[in-house]
Amino acid sequence: MKTLNDIGIGESAVVTRLNGEGAVKRRIMDMGLTKHTTVRVKKVAPLGDPIELEVRGYALSIRKADAALIEVE
Repeated sequence: MKTLNDIGIGESAVVTRLNGEGAVKRRIMDMGLTKHTTVRVKKVAPLGDPIELEVRGYALSIRKADAALIEVE
């Protein structure tokens, strides 16, 4: 199981599964991170949190804890 945390800067991946429940999962989906969506890691903050992504043509910053809930391939 590879998560969004495991993707390096400049690499792309496709979302395969969203873990988590309730409001957390809904919030992730509302940000555009749904199954079969291509995601590219643009930057990572100096201490590793947050992570800046490119999703559906826009920049999105998410917490490392949320990135760990997103499985990719």
